[in-house]
Amino acid sequence: MIMGGDFTRGNGKGGKSIYGDKFDDENFQVKHTKPGLLSMVNSGPNTNGSQFLITTVVTSWLDDKHVVFGEVVEGLEVVKALAKLGGLGGKPGGTIMISECGTI
Repeated sequence: MIMGGDFTRGNGKGGKSIYGDKFDDENFQVKHTKPGLLSMVNSGPNTNGSQFLITTVVTSWLDDKHVVFGEVVEGLEVVKALAKLGGLGGKPGGTIMISECGTI
């Protein structure tokens, strides 16, 4: 999986939401059944901030713990290329930036 969204600390332990520090889980209806799903990263129930992940494989262990909120609808090859940039401990060798992304 690819993780991002910690814009306050840059170490995977920070982040903020537009609602303040954290916000509640919405629902767990969509499951982590395929690559390209966008899901919230949290540290327990109702602790969502700005961190998110993009699945690169089926990640069923995240079901009922992390809220799926979107899907990569085109450009999955970019997601796969990004996944290959991870080094030891999962950190990429350089800066990776998501830009010019659309909304539905």
